[in-house]
Amino acid sequence: MPVRMRARRRDEEHRTATPLELFFDLCFVVAIAQAGRQLAHALAEGEPGHGLFGYLMLFFAIWWAWMNFSWFASAYDTDDPLYRVVTLVQMAGVLILAAGVPRAFTGSDFTLVWFGFLVMRLAMVAQWLRAAHASRGAERRTALSYALGVTVCQVGWLGLLLLPQGDVPWVFLCVGALELAVPGLAERAWRTSWHAHHIAERYGLFTLIVLGETIAAATLAAQSALDEHDEPSSLLPLAGGGLLLVFAAYWIYFAVPVHRHLRSNRQAFLWGYGHYLVFGSAAAVGAGIEVVVEESSGRARLSAFGACVTVPYAVFLCTVWLIHSRHHKRGAAQQLVLPVSALLVLACTLAGRAAVPAAGLVAAAAVAAGVHLTSRQGAAPVE
Repeated sequence: MPVRMRARRRDEEHRTATPLELFFDLCFVVAIAQAGRQLAHALAEGEPGHGLFGYLMLFFAIWWAWMNFSWFASAYDTDDPLYRVVTLVQMAGVLILAAGVPRAFTGSDFTLVWFGFLVMRLAMVAQWLRAAHASRGAERRTALSYALGVTVCQVGWLGLLLLPQGDVPWVFLCVGALELAVPGLAERAWRTSWHAHHIAERYGLFTLIVLGETIAAATLAAQSALDEHDEPSSLLPLAGGGLLLVFAAYWIYFAVPVHRHLRSNRQAFLWGYGHYLVFGSAAAVGAGIEVVVEESSGRARLSAFGACVTVPYAVFLCTVWLIHSRHHKRGAAQQLVLPVSALLVLACTLAGRAAVPAAGLVAAAAVAAGVHLTSRQGAAPVE
């Protein structure tokens, strides 16, 4: 029998991610890989505008579906059979969405993407209705508001199927803004009991998944180039630079325990929403490395190919500093490490074929500077 879905305590000890949550995250690897691959193809074909808009829109669908589940689970995870079945349904929706990404990119056919999103959102509405059934008063109104908001937004996404192709950007902007507004509107009367340490861990695990997908995409691109040309000497600098970028991204993101900063809904919403750029830029780095590898083998048509890596990596550094790490840094020197490094990474674009290795060295230097400044501060006498 299903248990009563009561809100979990914010001060619950030893709260960690469950195996079901980890399994849920792994399904998103497929969707992220599809979006990154389509972005890389568009950039390599010299269509950066089309590729970037399609990527941002589809990555929003991926990220927002993950967000909906993760914050709900942090507050209401019962891990009983009914909860698990509904979560598995959401995972099926993720895979349907992933299957529709290529059609949405190349032919603006959003049918599968919308249907996959529908499966996930219907399951999410069912979870909120279950939470509402087990609660009273303001908490019940909040759960019902979430269920209503998710339903209205899903109906709004029908515009992708029913309106002319030229209206797609407006549908994305309008309905996307409404999606972002739902949590703030729903939680005016009652603040859901998400767990700060748990939600920080969930975001950290998803960051690892995105960085892992970046490594996988770059590895496959390098393998393909080697199979065609068998010239490893030209790929070694790219591989070395790419690894430095990913390793530095890992180090920079996990350098601080951010859960102590998440004390209010306002702080948590800004931090959680800002991760759209963190996740999206990290995944785009992998697509950019694919483009650079294809350029080295003569298959890309983009002139400023180095920007495919340096621009998203600079966005990653700036966003991580703005929403994540600056709250734990002391003094101007520590605060300036990541913004200055982002500017230097952008400057590496001018290095042409050496852009990726140069950016990797800058990222490694940023990590070294951060470690040095932190250790020096720790060794300083307490006044």
